[in-house]
Parts: sequence; structure tokens; C-alpha cells
Amino acid sequence: MLSSHCFTDKLLHTMRHRSVIVFASIASTSAWAPAFGTSRYVGINRDMTSLKAAAIPPLTTHFEKHLPLARDAMKFIDDSPDPFHVIQTASRALDEVGFKEWDDDDDHSLEPGGLYYFTRNKSTLVAFCVGKKYTPGKGFKIIGSHTDSPNLKVKPRSKRTTSKLGGPSGVIQLGVECYGGGLWHTWFDRDLGISGRVFVKDDSAGKIRQVLVKIDHAILRIPNLAIHLQTAKERESFSVSAVYFLSWTFDRVSRDNLSQYSFNQTNITIQYNKEDHLSPILASAVKDSLTGSEEKETPENTSGDDGWSKHQEPLLVQMLATKLGVQTEQIVDFELNLFDVQPASLGGVRSEFIHSARLDNLASCFLSLKGLLEHVEEGGVEKDDDISMIAMFDHEEVGSSSATGAGSPIVADAVKRISHALGAGQDNPILYNRSIQNSFVLSVDQAHAVHPNYASKHEKNHGPKLNDGMVIKRNSNQRYATTGITGLVVRELAKGAGLPPVQEFVVRNDCGCGSTIGPIISTATGIRAIDLGCPQLSMHSIRETMGTKDLTHGLALFKAFFRDFSFVDQRIEQ
Repeated sequence: MLSSHCFTDKLLHTMRHRSVIVFASIASTSAWAPAFGTSRYVGINRDMTSLKAAAIPPLTTHFEKHLPLARDAMKFIDDSPDPFHVIQTASRALDEVGFKEWDDDDDHSLEPGGLYYFTRNKSTLVAFCVGKKYTPGKGFKIIGSHTDSPNLKVKPRSKRTTSKLGGPSGVIQLGVECYGGGLWHTWFDRDLGISGRVFVKDDSAGKIRQVLVKIDHAILRIPNLAIHLQTAKERESFSVSAVYFLSWTFDRVSRDNLSQYSFNQTNITIQYNKEDHLSPILASAVKDSLTGSEEKETPENTSGDDGWSKHQEPLLVQMLATKLGVQTEQIVDFELNLFDVQPASLGGVRSEFIHSARLDNLASCFLSLKGLLEHVEEGGVEKDDDISMIAMFDHEEVGSSSATGAGSPIVADAVKRISHALGAGQDNPILYNRSIQNSFVLSVDQAHAVHPNYASKHEKNHGPKLNDGMVIKRNSNQRYATTGITGLVVRELAKGAGLPPVQEFVVRNDCGCGSTIGPIISTATGIRAIDLGCPQLSMHSIRETMGTKDLTHGLALFKAFFRDFSFVDQRIEQ
């Protein structure tokens, strides 16, 4: 099997003998040629190392104006490896511009022009601003998204390796559970960190505190099985999903000539069991070869111990305690998940793509938050007579049926409480019902762009493209909440904002259709809704791809929604 690094070495070595042909081709692309200097490549054979290190700059294009927003989104995603960190990052941004955390016990402190937010379980957030010109009966403009993504979560009993010496492999592993519908084969051979929340006992205060933790270096890894150890049957069929990989095969190794290599597309097939084969390696368990010592077990808390600690991997608990600056016996529980520590990056020769984990759906969380903040900063609240709101829910990837998911009463209760505090509650049913009828939900979740290698998977007239605008999702069987009226509202908003025409997505008749939070919220509240999002590739992979320009499109649409919805809605006969 020829690795990518090996392939690069062969290519560069071959270029020593074919430098005139190879570099004549490169030189013909004027934007790239300066990276190699103007020496007509004299001495190229003398120092190939410098060529390997040379960075080819992206072409200067109109994409440059979209990069600042893209970098902000990338930082938001990198800072938010789990729902708890998403809400922490969003709350800090809200605090910075003057939002106040709304007390659950206070239903009478709201006022026009006010900025408020509240959280649930530290994994779901609702933020809203009351228009300065608000009057009872006016509507809610809501953008909904979700904070969770498919990942591997540490099991409640994290200890998987029972032998102190790590069994036949000599390594310590963690017990993990699959969350959501991930493309789990993409988690193999990735550098994995760990994040989430830890419950820490504070004896001095007599309380148990919640502390967030993020260890963003490669402490975990799930190694692939070498192809040489696979059976012929294992090479024939991929048992988890019909995914095909490109393999590079060669006739014989040669450092002098790539022409002796043949490149064929074949099916790499690895059969794995999610329980047996997705357990990550945490550490080596081998005794010190000189002293014969080994890692000490984490001392169990014998005072009032409920048995939790004896089922935890000692090295994991020790690492968490060290990171948090507490004693191991102070840690009484945790909710942790794994994540890819590779940061988000710009891709493509023009930096037209973003490659990152969790684009589904942190791209939407970022854009909704950014849209609300800019609505405030640009004076939108002073001109507004409605309530502008964002809601970020947990547990969308597993059905939303939880106390913090979109299937919970969170949005319905928020609408009732806010309406009551502003004089249009259920004790005034005429005004409350009018408020519901004047409201609208943008359910924002990433959409499937046409995959260039699998274009036939899309309905031929409804194939969204990257960097080509936002996507409305439709399904006549109500898997999406979009209707003729709600779709028209968004198209009119996009047109008024000078955006590209909104793209449309409909599944093929012979393909199942996914769903998201739009129908759930609409059912629970009676508020009109639409499902839409930015197009992306590789959804539910550990690393996904979207277009740089589509972040700009999304932000502009959300700002137009907060600014212009009432005007557009009043023009359309209901």
C-alpha cells in the first residue's frame, strides 16, 4: 500500500529527473509560479527539501472578503467540541454585548429594548431581544439550531481494560458509546481529545460543582487494522456502509520512476463491530523496563463511596483531576465525549471551502448567534416592534425527545413566559393567539450539497451546490416543516437582501428523507416554520466540508429575517 507521504517522496524524486517538464507546467499557472522563485529552477536537484516546505499561496480572488467571517466561525467551532462548550462560548458572546441572564423565578422584569437569555442543562440556550417598539400581540422571529453532533461518548463505566498490564496488547482502552448516526469509519486513525463536563465535590462549600473540561491534544486514538491482517472476505465487503475508498496499488517499489506504479480504484473493505472495534487507546500499560514499576490505581473514595470510582479508568480520572487542579477523589461523575483535535481549516486553491468537525450543526449555531448580535449592534432593536430570538437545542441527532431537545416545552414555555411578562400572555388569549399567528421559525440545519462523485444520489432538479446560496428543504410527507408560504417568505427575504436565489432540496423518490427540528417546534407551538440551511459535504463524518461564501449568505439572510420579516410577511396573503 503506497501511503500519501510515500507517494509524495516518489513524486518529488521523479521530479529531479523531469524538472523541466514538471515545472514548465507549474510555471504556466502564473499565480503559483512565484512560490518557486525566478531562478529558472537552477539548483532544483540540490535542495528538494525546500520545495517540500514551500507553501503554495491561495489565489487572490473575491473569496477574500468572506474569510474574516469564515475564520470567526472556525474559532467558534474549535472552541466548542461538545454542547456544553457551545453554550459556554455563546453565553460569553452574549454577555459581552449586554445580554442579561433571565432568572427562571422572574417573569416580570422584561421590558422593550431589553436583551435576555437563559440556559437549560448547560447544553441548550434561548436568547432574545425585545424590540423597543414592541406592543402586545406582536410576533416572535425565531431561529432554531442544535448544539450536538454525532460522536463517541465515554460510557458511564469508563474502565474497559481490566488487566493492569493491558491484556495481550499491553495498552489501556476506554469504553465509549456511539451517539447519533455517525460515519464511524472516519473516526479511525484520528488524533482524538476529550471534552465535556465533570462533577466535582467541594467539601468546603458542601456542594457539587459542574466544571467544563477540554483536553485538546491527541490522548486517544482508534487504530485501523492493517490490511495485511485482514482476511479475503473482510476485503470484499464493507459491513457498515457502502463507502468506497481509493486505493493506490503498485507493481514494485522504485525510488526512481513513478511509471512503474499502476493506480487502480478498488474497494477497501474493513469489517468492524462498533462495540469491539471502536474502543480508543488511552495509554500504554507496560511496566517500566528498568524499575518494574507501574501506574498506581486511583484511590477509591471509601468514605460514603457509592461504587462509582471503582468502575472508572484510573488514568482518565487522574488526567481530569490534573487538568482541573483537584484531587481524584473529588471527581464524582462526568459526561465526556471524544473529538478530533485537528482545528478547522480553509481549503481549496481559493480558500473557498471550510474543512472542520461539527459543521452540522455548529455552523448554524454560529450564524444564528452572529445574526442576533449584529442585529443588536446595528441598532435593529431600536427600530423593531417584534421579539427576535435564537434557540440552540441539544439531542437533535438522537430525535430531540428530551428535556433539552426541540421536543421539550422549552420554546413553547419561553413564548408563554415572555408574552405574559409583556402583557400578552394566555390570560389574554386574543393577544396571545395573535402573537402566535404573527410568529415564524427558521429551523436551520445543514443541507446536503451534491457530491461530485455521487451526483446521482440527488434528485436531478434539486441539487444544491457549495458556495451557491442557502438551501430550502422540502418534503410533502412533512419530514420538513416548509410550506408554500414559508418558502416564499424566505425567498422574498433573500431577494430583498440581494442574495443569490435560494436553492432547493428534495430527496429522490427512491431515497429516505431525514428530518430535523422544524416540524417538532411547529407542532409544539403552532408557529409557522421552514427548514433550511447551508449546503455541505460529508455530513456526519468526523470532518465535514462547506463553502466559505455560504457563511456570508447565511448571516445576511438571518439579519434580513430579524430586520425585514414583518414587512415581507404582511405582503403575502395568509
